[in-house]
Amino acid sequence: MIMTTLKQTLPALLLTLAGTVSTAAFAADEVDLEALTNTCAACHGADGNSTVPTNPKLAGQYESYLVQALKSYRSGDRQNAIMNGFATNLSDAEIKALAEYFSSQDGSLATAERP
Repeated sequence: MIMTTLKQTLPALLLTLAGTVSTAAFAADEVDLEALTNTCAACHGADGNSTVPTNPKLAGQYESYLVQALKSYRSGDRQNAIMNGFATNLSDAEIKALAEYFSSQDGSLATAERP
């Protein structure tokens, strides 16, 4: 009896799980990374290597740090008027995509020259 029930419900369970996984993957694929990074580029540079001394370099930062920072800006736990405004509407998938992108860029170790 248990085997019969298992044989009957297993295919439906597997299809449900597969749908859940592919929906999550699809959602991540729907992130418009180019539009997001263009917004960031205005202050942080196209590749995350800011040339403005007051704007932090994002390139080469740890992915986990970038995720935490963006989530903190989004929640308001970390305060910066500009970043709070940009991060407020970011989804978790967008935050992850941005963190993956900037952490994969080559970061220069030097700070920008001060005027």
